[in-house]
Amino acid sequence: MSEEEGMTPVRRTRHYYGDTVRVLFVLGAIVLFVAESTGAALPLSLSGAVVAAIILVVAAGITNPQQYWIHFINELIAILGTLIFAEQAVGYWRASASVLNASYLFTEIMALLSIIALYFTTKTLRGALLRPHIID
Repeated sequence: MSEEEGMTPVRRTRHYYGDTVRVLFVLGAIVLFVAESTGAALPLSLSGAVVAAIILVVAAGITNPQQYWIHFINELIAILGTLIFAEQAVGYWRASASVLNASYLFTEIMALLSIIALYFTTKTLRGALLRPHIID
């Protein structure tokens, strides 16, 4: 539909990467479920992994360019994910030095998804805080 038909276009800031973060969070939730299904030892309990997956999916679903508060929540989620999974991944690597170790593999994937999400949430917050008036 065009503007003439009563629809207003969605206004987005130039530094909005919420769509990318949304995909990374959903992928993270899927990885958590697959890891738990394979019996990999994650730094979370089974119920912790399920709760974390739910939080990731809900945050992904709420993320949008019009509400800045969710980007602060996304930043917090990405920081926590990076801290929890990166430390554990390094520990698994030092203990086994094998990429065939399922616990290491899934924990490393979660650490990488978290740190990439952290990068994009930080870019989104930077754009929102420094230049909220810049619109595409």
